[in-house]
Amino acid sequence: MVAPLNLEEGQSSSQPPRFNDQFYSWWKTRMHDYLMVEDKKLWDIVLDGPFIPTIEVKEAKEIWDCLRTAHEGTKVKESKVDMLSTQYENFTMKEGETIHDMHMKLSSMKNELRSLGEPIGQKSASNSS
Repeated sequence: MVAPLNLEEGQSSSQPPRFNDQFYSWWKTRMHDYLMVEDKKLWDIVLDGPFIPTIEVKEAKEIWDCLRTAHEGTKVKESKVDMLSTQYENFTMKEGETIHDMHMKLSSMKNELRSLGEPIGQKSASNSS
């Protein structure tokens, strides 16, 4: 799972993790954990919607479903896998880059591919058969 460079962001137990349109897999796990600690029923409401629908306020379930579709939808997932696979295949060390920085970027790509259900080597193995 890819995590933000600032690993302390979203680690508070008193505030929910912030979502900045990056690191969705990391944020999703942290949000689930945060809501489960707050109240298990709250997580059920996010997934299933409230028992009494509200008209004035956008429902948590609707927001959650929109985020999930935007970041986990089939087309989005395929696009991300293709982009990350290409980046991985063309990966080179940049001039002036430290070995540590290069390793962190490579690990981040591998973790993101793994979180999308596409570990390195799986795609190339399935294409050769």
